[in-house]
Amino acid sequence: MPTHRYRRYLLILLTVNLGFAFLDRVALGMLLQDIKVDLDLSDTQLGVLSGIAFALFYAVMGIPLARWADTGNRVTLLTLTTGLWSLAVGLCGVASSFVQLIFIRVGVAVGEAGAFPVGISMIADYFNRAERPRAMAIYTLGGPLALVGGYLLAGVLNELVGWRTTFMLMGAPGLLIAALAWLTLKEPRASESPAARGASLNADQRSGADVLPTVPQEQIPSLRMVLKVLASNRTFRWLLLYISIAFFFVYGNLQWLPSYFMRSWSFSSGEVGLWFALIFGAVGLFATWLGGELATRFAPCNERLQLLTVSFVMIACGLLSTLVFASSHIPVVLVALTGVSLAINVSSGPIYAIIQSLVPERMRAVSMALVMLFANLVGMGLGPLATGALSDLYGEWAGAESLRYALLTMSPGYIVAAWFAWRASRTVAEDLTAVDDKPVLSAESQIPKASAV
Repeated sequence: MPTHRYRRYLLILLTVNLGFAFLDRVALGMLLQDIKVDLDLSDTQLGVLSGIAFALFYAVMGIPLARWADTGNRVTLLTLTTGLWSLAVGLCGVASSFVQLIFIRVGVAVGEAGAFPVGISMIADYFNRAERPRAMAIYTLGGPLALVGGYLLAGVLNELVGWRTTFMLMGAPGLLIAALAWLTLKEPRASESPAARGASLNADQRSGADVLPTVPQEQIPSLRMVLKVLASNRTFRWLLLYISIAFFFVYGNLQWLPSYFMRSWSFSSGEVGLWFALIFGAVGLFATWLGGELATRFAPCNERLQLLTVSFVMIACGLLSTLVFASSHIPVVLVALTGVSLAINVSSGPIYAIIQSLVPERMRAVSMALVMLFANLVGMGLGPLATGALSDLYGEWAGAESLRYALLTMSPGYIVAAWFAWRASRTVAEDLTAVDDKPVLSAESQIPKASAV
């Protein structure tokens, strides 16, 4: 398969895989209300189920799986982890208690922990610094695609066949993806002699593929070295904080939005699914593509401008999110929610591209896993739990509207994330110059001197 065609196929398959991996999380938010009634759970228990129970194992397992991705065969890893989460998602439909569902969700988390680091690492191998915002934006389209499928399909299927059968149906496509990955993808590090790699690299560079050469096994940096390099990078530290804070408020709000519309606006699950498929799915797809396209066209290799734009966008997100829960007019709510979807998704491609450009080739998966470790523990783990706990707390005086006030309390937090993006914009040019987009090996001398934050 010609290199340009293979790159396109690789990107599409990884995007579809990410979409189905995220589909389960989106659908869980749609099904929370029915799970609550069926298993007689509190909002705090639902927060544990959709938050920390999943996020803890997803985040912690991301580090060893990412280390495997940086040093081993990523195709094998992708196949095994995709198969695991697919089977576990199907098993969610047979859980008969809160404890059983918790343990099954742990299996889903371990499997899904392999998807993102592998995808990010492989894409960064095949697309250069100028191309990465667009490529990463296409890859992160998996998120909005999951929102379309998760909200629309889960909402309709829940009404037709119930939440249990919905989970069983959602697990099946992942098995096909695992088989396709095993049969059609190739690990560029495997079974090539140095001479063959050199000839292949020259041919790829002539065709514009810009595939990076494989680092010899003996020069792979240790995990300690990787962590030391990442800790010394000021911009990486700021972006780690930015994503962690952003995830806290994104997941703290997003996971509860279906329940909010069902409780406060009396929407059915089908109605919520249709509106959210349009707002977070269709609009999210457009915004994700737009962010990568604008960064690639108008700010290629200008990461400072990209981060300043992200900062302004997140300020707007905080203001619009507050309006969503403060307004008593449903047209205003839906329009403001559309603006939130635009703001959240437009920045994803440039942010992930910058992180991959900040670190050497053999550190990319671990760098992303480290980001996801903190982002998911703080964001996915504590965000939904914080909202659920606030809702139970406010229930004493707010009654049926307690969830509205909990979500309203969370909304201005996006502005805090904007501040961290702005701080990253001040150091990104210098840190990128130090890396110079080339693989950095394990020599201590190549670690940039740590600077005070």
